[in-house]
Amino acid sequence: MDEVTRDIQGEIPWCMLFADDVVLVDESRAGVNRKLELWRRTLESKGFRLNRTKTEYMMCDFSATRHERGDVSLDGQVVVQNLGSVLQKDGDIDEDVRHRISAGWLKWRQASGILCDKRVPQKLKGKFYRTTIRPAMLYGAECWPTKRRHVQQLSVAEMRMLQWFCGHTRRDRVRNEVIRDRIGVPPIEEKLTQHRLRWFRHVQRRPPEAPVRNGVLERVDNVKRGRGRPKLTWDEPVKRNLKDWNISKEIALDRSAWRLAINMPEP
Repeated sequence: MDEVTRDIQGEIPWCMLFADDVVLVDESRAGVNRKLELWRRTLESKGFRLNRTKTEYMMCDFSATRHERGDVSLDGQVVVQNLGSVLQKDGDIDEDVRHRISAGWLKWRQASGILCDKRVPQKLKGKFYRTTIRPAMLYGAECWPTKRRHVQQLSVAEMRMLQWFCGHTRRDRVRNEVIRDRIGVPPIEEKLTQHRLRWFRHVQRRPPEAPVRNGVLERVDNVKRGRGRPKLTWDEPVKRNLKDWNISKEIALDRSAWRLAINMPEP
């Protein structure tokens, strides 16, 4: 791949190669489209072919005013925005959380004809939710430095879906615990914690010199702090989760003990 595309490669990070994967970075959709077309022509002239279905893009929301419209396309075929994150200039995750909730509602709408059918058992609806909708909402959430409002947004979206499954609204004044017990779905906050701690173990078992440990678990010293409350970092909710669940990070290297400690059985 390196030899075939040497003449069209840009500088890092604008162009990066990972085995048979290629990352193209640009500041606009038009620029990405130009690069995609150039790489497509170059590779196909050498007998290679870009996979249209596996090609995806990720949006970085670095501008508070400019919102470029249009699609990213490859040889006339629209490239879908992947299930990954939306990056923000201020380092927050508000847009990412909203994107994941929208992805969950999209999955819900695609199957609403079955999920809202009273003839379908509620336990079966819960199983569908656990295997299809909730994973879409929590995709990449193990790396989120979540605040209380983010968890609240996820919980509200989840309960609205579960209420629709049961044919209830808020006016019926049915407690959330009753609905969860009927469908067999634990709170999404607990599953978010489980995902985060599972990723924490993955990071912990990496060697100290691994980039994932340097970038996630270490703070930069001798940096002047700005005014106001410092930004929430990923390791802060991890420490809070470990304390709340009474788990020692020392057992992270023991896979069996760690999986048992963070296990969250479905009701």
